[in-house]
This record gives sequence, structure tokens and C-alpha cells, in this order.
Amino acid sequence: MKKQNKYWIPLVLACSLGMMTNSAMADVDALVKKCADCHEKDGNSKNSDTPSIAGMSSAFFLESMKGYKTGSRPALKLKDKKEDMKDVTNKLSDADVKALAGYFSKQKFTAFKQEFNADLAKQGKQLHKQYCDKCHSSGGTSTEDDTGILAGQPAGYLKYSMDNYANGKREMSKKMATKFKAMQEAAGNDGITQLIHYYTSQQ
Repeated sequence: MKKQNKYWIPLVLACSLGMMTNSAMADVDALVKKCADCHEKDGNSKNSDTPSIAGMSSAFFLESMKGYKTGSRPALKLKDKKEDMKDVTNKLSDADVKALAGYFSKQKFTAFKQEFNADLAKQGKQLHKQYCDKCHSSGGTSTEDDTGILAGQPAGYLKYSMDNYANGKREMSKKMATKFKAMQEAAGNDGITQLIHYYTSQQ
């Protein structure tokens, strides 16, 4: 009986793992291509109503996708399409969502270029420091607490999100609900506008 080459098995395993890795990469590329229709390949939106998802923490990405899937997080219809993010998430497996979370968390966030009112942004900055900075630190740019990036997001998306919070259409944590209510009592609906101008001013 011919003696088996001791290097043969490790070589086969290495080749198999390489094929599996390439296959997984191809799957991620296909998933990203679908997301790119709205969010762009690098996750930085070019549409005012679409959020940028580049640099988002994996944990927040997973939480957001779960919210869309359950309906606790409302979503606009996708541009030029009849479906929304709930429809999209229902077509994705848990493995798909995890792969996308890993991919977009590694992309560099680029602030959306847009107009803003400097006076309103100044007022919004004070509101952010008082009511939002504890969780959305560094002016809304940090993802260390697994919260969403606010600074540099498109104005249309920010308004849609905050209006949903204000109208009770989007769920908030107990801590956020307390802070959000206090902000509204202090600044009214103008407070939302001021915060939006502050976040959009960071470019």
C-alpha cells in the first residue's frame, strides 16, 4: 500500500478553506450590490431621504435591521421601487444580515454635503449637549455606544426619523424617551429643526 503524503491532507484543507472564503466573499459582494442601489457601495448615501450606513457599528446595524423586520422601525418606500426596508429584511437570512453588518461597519463614514442654517445649528448644538450627547457622544459622530451616527446624515432622513419618534411611530428606549420628551417640553417642535441643522452642519 502506497504511503500517503503527510502534506496532502493539510493542502486539501487549505484549498477547501480558500474556496469557502472566496464563496463567502462573493455572497457579500452580491448582497452589497443590492444595498448599493440606495446606500451606495461604500454605504455613504447620495439621497437626502436615505441614511448613510457606512461606519455604523455591527450591533446597531443588527438592531436596526431587526426593527425594520418587526415593524417597530418604520421605513419609506425605496427610491424607484415598491418595497421598503421591511420587505428587504424579510428576504435576508440572519447570516446575510451579519455579513452586511460586518461589511458596512468597516466602511468610512463621509458626511452628506447639504445646506444648513448656522443660527439654528448653534441652537441645536446646545440642545444636543443637554439632551443627546450622553449617548450620541462627540457631537453625534461616535459609534462607541452602539448608537447611530447623527452628525453628517442627510437632512431628509433625520427629519423622517425624528418625526417618527415625536409621533410615537418609532420605538425609543426608556432613557431616550425621557430625554426626548424633556427636549420637546423645553424647545417644542423647533427643537427638532434645530437639532437637524446642527447635525447637518457637521460636514
